[in-house]
Formats: sequence, C-alpha cells, structure tokens
Amino acid sequence: MPYQLIAAPLSLYSGKVRGYLRWKNVAFSEVLSTAKVYKSIILPRVGWPVVPVLISPDDTTVQDSSEIIDYVENAEPGASVYPDTPVQKLVALIMELFGDEWLLISAMHYRWTYNEDYAYGQFGKASAPELSKQEQADLGKKLASRFKGSLPFLGITEKTAPAIEKTYEAFLRTFDQHLAEHDFLLGSQPSIGDFGLLGPLYAHNYRDPASGAMMEKIAPRVADWCRRTHAPQQALSGEFLADDEVPETLLPILRMFAGEQLPILLDTLDDLKKWLSENPDTKELPRITGFHKYKIDGVEEDRAVLPFSLWMLQRVLDHLASLSGDDRKFAAELLTKIGAEELLSMQVTPRLKRESFKLILA
Repeated sequence: MPYQLIAAPLSLYSGKVRGYLRWKNVAFSEVLSTAKVYKSIILPRVGWPVVPVLISPDDTTVQDSSEIIDYVENAEPGASVYPDTPVQKLVALIMELFGDEWLLISAMHYRWTYNEDYAYGQFGKASAPELSKQEQADLGKKLASRFKGSLPFLGITEKTAPAIEKTYEAFLRTFDQHLAEHDFLLGSQPSIGDFGLLGPLYAHNYRDPASGAMMEKIAPRVADWCRRTHAPQQALSGEFLADDEVPETLLPILRMFAGEQLPILLDTLDDLKKWLSENPDTKELPRITGFHKYKIDGVEEDRAVLPFSLWMLQRVLDHLASLSGDDRKFAAELLTKIGAEELLSMQVTPRLKRESFKLILA
C-alpha cells in the first residue's frame, strides 16, 4: 500500500509536503480533505481538524509538515533534503523556519486582502466538491471565517499591510535574483529549506490568482521555481553545491530572517518563560500564550505569541548544538555575517516536543 496524504490544494502546509513527496518519488495517493474525510479519518486519528495528515503503509498517522517529511526521510532510501554538511544544513533549517513561520504572514495577508472570493470558492470546493460553485462559495465563506479572523493574531492589520507588502516584494525580488544563478536554495537539488518556502509561496501566493499574477510580474523566476518545486519531476534529481558552499546571493534573504523574524523568536522565548512561571503545573501549551509588540519595516503592531515557532526554532538550535570544532566555527562565521549570532547562545528551556499531535513541555 502507498502512503496516503490527506490534504487540500489551497492548504499551505499541504503544498510543502506534496512537493516533497513528489521529489522523493515515494508512492502516495492523495485524499482530498472533504467534510466527510475530516469526520471519518482526521478527527478519529488526530483529534482536531488539520491538514496535511500522512498515513503510512503500516497505518501510522503522522501530522505536521516537518514531522511528515522527517518520517519519510527516515523510512525511505535515497537522497535526502537535508544537506550532510554543517553550514548548508544550518541554512536549510533556517529557511524552513523562515518559510513556515514568517512568510506565513504575507501568505495570509495576500490571500485575504486580494484573493478573498477565490479562497471562499476553494474552501467550499475542498469540503464539498459535489456542490455547485455558488454553493461552494457560500459554504467556503462559513468555513473560512476562522482563517480570515486569524489575521490580527498574526499582526496583519491595515496599519501593517503596506509594510508586509514592501518586505514580501523585497524578498521576491531578492529570491528571483538568487534563482538567476541557482535552481534551488543550495544548488540543483531542493533542500528542506526549499520545501519550507514552497508552502506559502506556492499554495497561497502562486495559486491564488491576484498574488500569482503579481509574482509572475515582479519575480518570474520565483513563479517558475514554484512550478518546478511542486511538480512531479525526475526522482531524486540534482545535488547540493560542493564544499559546503552557501551562495552569496542567499545572504540577503538570511539577513531578512535575522532582521525580521529573529527578534520575534527572541521575544517569544521570553514570553514562554513568563507563561511558564504563571502556569507551572501545565504541560500542554496553548496555540497562543499571550500578545506582544512586533515590528515590520519599522511599523509596530500587536501580535499573538505563538509558541509553536519555538519548536521549529529547536530544529535549528539542535543542529547548532551538534556542531564542534571547525564545523561550529564556520557556522558561527555565517551567523555573524548575517546578523544572527544570537542563535549561538539561544536555548529553548524547557524543551518543547510534539506528543499525540499536541505541543507539550518535554
């Protein structure tokens, strides 16, 4: 039996996993996450409504895009999306974090600011493909209310909208320049970092028509990268750059991570410590532990504190902790060059882990 991927075309993290499974060339069938599938498969197995969900050939249920990729990486032979050199692996993990947790903001902004009616139809179509287009749009409007309603929690408001668009368009242009010289982030093979970027860039901002047209206009190589990284392609093709090289064209994007996302991660870590002091007997973490101020392009706004981002950060920090000697020296040099040297001394304590599809204290 092949893997089963329960997913939806409009789902950000479904796009990330689908692109990976296609590149890895494992046999899988995709199951559309209709209302019936949520009720009969997802809720009984996971306990809450979420996609993507992977069911393995031995009937193991895996949820969360990073855990799905890691599960398949460990179960299947062949080339890996994780570079086996220290600095390239560090960069790939940082870019996965940047895509999953930071570009999420621009993905949600563009969907619900410029593609709202289209998104309603897509939500309805995924839930009830048997309905007419108008019925799907009406249903989608009901189903999508919680997603649209999450914008203020992500710091997406009328106040921050111009800054979100400015920084996102700067990212697109910078990534487009990188792709003029390289097929993917680190060579001719996609890494976990590419698939981290794929979720927001493909499933939201490329597929949604208004933002897709804008991407085609100002960053056509990024649009082409979206198609290539998501589409079926030659199995396990390409390779990473030799000698642990990190292209100079990638440094401006890494500096965006350091300047835009890293301060939020530092603040989230401080908030976690405060939350734990106020909730000493709680092991399971809520999706939101409070609110804080964040800045984007100098514009300050309130935003929810999302502890899941620290679980993703741990992936980066664990890799750094595993390095010693010259490997750590070269990693430190890169982090200093991009302005992210604070990662060298950061620790998520107590550690976070996912258990029974929930985020808990380790």
